[in-house]
This record gives sequence, structure tokens and C-alpha cells, in this order.
Amino acid sequence: MSENPIIILLYVGIAVYVGNMYWSDYKDGRADDPEASAMPGATKTSLVAMAIATVGALVILAAETGGEIALGIASKQSEMLWYFLFAIVAAGIVEEVIFRGYLVIDKKGKIALIASCTGFSLIFAVIHFHLFSLDYPEDVAFWQFWQAGIEWTLTPKGFFTTGILFANSLWFYACRFGPWNPTHSLFPCMVAHAASNFGVYVVKLAQGYVIF
Repeated sequence: MSENPIIILLYVGIAVYVGNMYWSDYKDGRADDPEASAMPGATKTSLVAMAIATVGALVILAAETGGEIALGIASKQSEMLWYFLFAIVAAGIVEEVIFRGYLVIDKKGKIALIASCTGFSLIFAVIHFHLFSLDYPEDVAFWQFWQAGIEWTLTPKGFFTTGILFANSLWFYACRFGPWNPTHSLFPCMVAHAASNFGVYVVKLAQGYVIF
């Protein structure tokens, strides 16, 4: 994602809008009415489901932080501008709506559910650009991605971070379809994702990789 503050503000605005739509569907009870048009996962949930989701996400973050130190790749992480915090927390809403909300096959049996969660988790991990980056020619806007070349970054750090993202995605899918969330609510996924991303920011801040 671009670190342009205007783009980040737009992204946060989208997250607030989508989150409000989910909350409206939840309050109106449309998700409990099969005849109503409600967004996927806009159902009631419990504090227990949210707590389990959040704790699991933070355990993965702890494993990531410890793994980077053990492998000697902690110094390879990227720097982050301080205001990017708002974008990564907003991603807890936007990315969950797209992946755990819509990109899943949940009414065709358990095999289809597991296969879709695994396949889309792989896509989720790869598109975070840790194994490759887009090389833009001069004077080409960031959104004109079709004009960019691909620069591969097949490094230990890239593979490790991509693996963690894959594990995160599988966990977020589990947070929606696990037995502790019988209503398949998306809210625990959103909370856990936002908590995980906020945790990443805190780790980077503690290690000196946040730029003010």
C-alpha cells in the first residue's frame, strides 16, 4: 500500500464505511433473515470468541517476533511511517471482508470449506509483496500496476514473513468457522486482525523501525 497520507486517509475512510455497513446489518438483524441482503458474517458473537481470536493472533505474532530473532532476520524488516498505523488497523476490517467474508466456500461441505480457506490463505500471503515487488518506471502512478515490472525478493525474510501471513490467514478463517464462533460472525476476525497489525506496529516501534 502507498504511504501517501491521502491514500491512507481514503483507505481508512473505506474501512469506516464498510465497518458501519456491517454494524448496521448486525443491529437490524438482517443477517438472521434468509430473505434479507446482509453482508457475510454480520452476525452476533461473544466476547469469548473475540478473546480466543485475539489471543491466537498475538501468539502467532510472538512466534513471528521470536522466529525473526532466532533466524537473525529481525534487522531485515521494513521501516514504517508512524501514521501508517491507521492503515494497518483499518486493514483488519477491509481484508477480513474480502477474504474471510467473501472469498470462502462455506455451503458446499467441509472439504470445500477447508480447501477454499487454504487456497485463499495462500493468495492472501503472496499478495502482501514479501516475495516480490513491483518496479514502476519513472512517472508512472502506483495504481498503474500493469505497467510495472516484477522484482523478485526470494530471501529468507521474505519466505518467513509470507509463511507467517499464511498462518495468520488460516487462523482468521478458523476464527470465523471454529466451534467457538457458532454464528460464523466476522467480528472476531476483524478484532483479531486489527490487534495483530497493531501488535506489529508496537514491535516495530520497540525495535526502532517506526519513523516519526
